[in-house]
Amino acid sequence: MTETPTEPMSQALIRAIEPKDNAAVKTLVLDTLAEFGLFGDGFAGVDAELEDMHGAYDNALSAYYVVELNGQVAGVGGYAPLLGTEPGTVVELRKMYLTPALRGQGIGRQLIERCLQEAQALGYATMYLETVPGMQAAQALYQKYGFTHTEQRMGDTGHCNCSVTMARSLRD
Repeated sequence: MTETPTEPMSQALIRAIEPKDNAAVKTLVLDTLAEFGLFGDGFAGVDAELEDMHGAYDNALSAYYVVELNGQVAGVGGYAPLLGTEPGTVVELRKMYLTPALRGQGIGRQLIERCLQEAQALGYATMYLETVPGMQAAQALYQKYGFTHTEQRMGDTGHCNCSVTMARSLRD
């Protein structure tokens, strides 16, 4: 008798981050960065907000989500105003990572759609992101949602080692 694999997407729940998620979110972010060899200054793993992700996004202009699968945090992503830009104009897609088991299951699409819709509803004109060349699947997803490569950085993310910069308009 063969077992039918469980469809991960059908069991996944995207919800707002809660204080109880902080440790699991930090672990997922650090594990994903390690998977791609991204350590040290200039990458998201040294961001102070990792100590309290719930608190960092607990305001009216930001949101952060966890993807819960079988009671475990298996994906994350959110948005916040881009530091170093005119307030209310540019929002940054931030720390969007999925465990290998969730990649390619449509969860990334659901997460990015939610972030785009909410940021647009808040009146932001542009969504910006930074990533690395090795995250090609993520870049392909971003391109499907209208992100294009930019020639220069926007704002001040502190992620100077993330050499791929992308943005898209949130205006119709």
